Amino acid sequence: MRILGMDYGEKRIGVAISDELGLTAQGLETIHRKNRKHDLESIGRIARSFNVERIVIGYPLRLNGEEGIQCSKVRNFARQLEKALLIPVVLQDETLTTKEAESILTEANVRRDKRKLLVDKLAAGIILQTYLDLLGKKEASNRPSGETDS
Repeated sequence: MRILGMDYGEKRIGVAISDELGLTAQGLETIHRKNRKHDLESIGRIARSFNVERIVIGYPLRLNGEEGIQCSKVRNFARQLEKALLIPVVLQDETLTTKEAESILTEANVRRDKRKLLVDKLAAGIILQTYLDLLGKKEASNRPSGETDS
């Protein structure tokens, strides 16, 4: 099952995709936002090309776990996306993912102008990988005792 991950921002939407087993995420592209129709069509094109079965959007909770103003914008976009594409949309806490992505790129000595182009899709990959890891842990805890991966 392929899952699409997104880092939703005011100017750009970072996009990542899972592998077919739903184990790993990789950054895919950055959509430069124009208007709602363009954004939904761009995401729809990607979702169809990868036969996506679920979409995970970063949910920007504050550091104390409370919802901020941006949360309502993300929730609204998630509802519109789910309605337009008929694909389930899940909200995933994205606290500090953009900072983590920037740190990774800085440590890798990526030039500042290149970092701006890469940070959103890397953040989307981090959001999606976090979701996949949590999903894997949940599935593992639901197995009968003694059952292992083989």
